[in-house]
Order: sequence, then C-alpha cells, then structure tokens
Amino acid sequence: MIQPPEENKIHVLFVCTGNICRSPMAEAVFNHMVEQAGLSDRFQVASAATTSWEVGERPHPGTQLVLRNHKIPLSAAKRAIQITARDYQQYDYILAMDAENLRHMHYSPKVRRLLEFAPHTGQQDVPDPYYTGDFDYTYALISAACKNLLDDIRARERI
Repeated sequence: MIQPPEENKIHVLFVCTGNICRSPMAEAVFNHMVEQAGLSDRFQVASAATTSWEVGERPHPGTQLVLRNHKIPLSAAKRAIQITARDYQQYDYILAMDAENLRHMHYSPKVRRLLEFAPHTGQQDVPDPYYTGDFDYTYALISAACKNLLDDIRARERI
C-alpha cells in the first residue's frame, strides 16, 4: 500500500506494468539518490503498477539482485500495488516507464516518461527486464534518468 502523502514533501511515483521490475527499481534508486543528497526529509517516493497482475508480490528476483549488486537498499516490505485515481492528485511527479504504461494511465501534466530525463540514452522506453532478462541495462537507464530527474526537481523546487 502506498503511504498517504505527507505535507510539505515532494511526492514522486514511478509506474510500470506489474510493479515488480522497473518501477520498484526506480523507487529504490531514486530513494537512494535522495538519501545520498541529504534530502530524505523533503521527498516521499513510491511505485505502482498499471495492472493488477502482480499485486501483493515482492519485486522480481532480478530487480532485487541488481539493487543488491549496486548496494541500493530495497524495503523488505515492498509489495506490488496498483495505481489509483487518487494518486494522480496526491503525487507531484508521476513517471511512466514506457508508452504502454502511458496508454493505461490517466492524462495529467504530472505524468511523464522517465526517460525524458535521459535523452542522451537515445531511448524513450525503459525495456521491461521481465521479458528481456537484462536487469543491468534497465538499471543503467533508470539510474541515468533518476539522477537527471532529481537534478530537475531540485532546480524546480529550489532545494
């Protein structure tokens, strides 16, 4: 379950198809970057799915492994959840992993593709490692985009 947004925090939500591979990876990576920047008290970060297929499941073992290999913590309590209509109101930044995710989401100016923040990669969509098996490549794309996303938010919010 997504925690209710806390007042005076910047709320960031990462969204993929099942919330077991890409979006929990992005949540963990972004949280780690926020912590490293000393900004944990300013952010609330979560992830969700566009589908109900995996609700209640732990992140994929490949996601867990790549995060462990990069020494990025993943909450033991993390379970897949589905995005709700309320999330579109409560979150300031909602990042979709690919065009398919966007098609299943409500239109909102808050919703953007994560890789808009990594144009140097030449990719628009974060490939789903559930199908490709390439969790390392997914991690590389997500890390690049999350770094630039954090820089962008810090500039916008003047923090």
